[in-house]
Amino acid sequence: MTEKPLLLLDVDGPLNPYKDRLARLHGYRTHRLKPSGWLSRQEPGSRPYRRGLRVVLHPGHGALLRALPYELAWATTWMHDANELIAPAVGLSRDLPVIEWPELFAADPDGLYWKTRHLVEWAAGRPFAWVDDMLTEADVAYVKERHTAPALLLTIPPRHGLRAADFARLRSWAEELERA
Repeated sequence: MTEKPLLLLDVDGPLNPYKDRLARLHGYRTHRLKPSGWLSRQEPGSRPYRRGLRVVLHPGHGALLRALPYELAWATTWMHDANELIAPAVGLSRDLPVIEWPELFAADPDGLYWKTRHLVEWAAGRPFAWVDDMLTEADVAYVKERHTAPALLLTIPPRHGLRAADFARLRSWAEELERA
């Protein structure tokens, strides 16, 4: 294979385990960030507007992601804010490709996750692994039916984010792909 597969990264869930109520996951750090989409929904001058959105990120995830045999890209509602705000906090470069969604949270007529159709189109026939917390069996079936290259959809529970087993699964899948 001449080019690496894509690793399409969601932020909330895989990198920011937002459902961990205590935010005491080992190694994670709390940040107060102001992504543009979130900020536009806040009242200027309000306490949330001044403080920012609470996000917990692991500073070692960037090194683990860079060590995988993939080309990384953002597949998140954070879009370009991921390069500016998330990348430096986890140790990634600020110039990763970004999937620009035509409409955030649009209802799908077939009940797919709102990202799925556009993400498959964006991948343009390249092999990819996609880590997200909202993937369903319907999304897996759609990708299998409509995407011509191999794809791995990895649902990451938003209580704990990416774990060692997830990194191992991503590495294993890419190595299997390389051997095939």
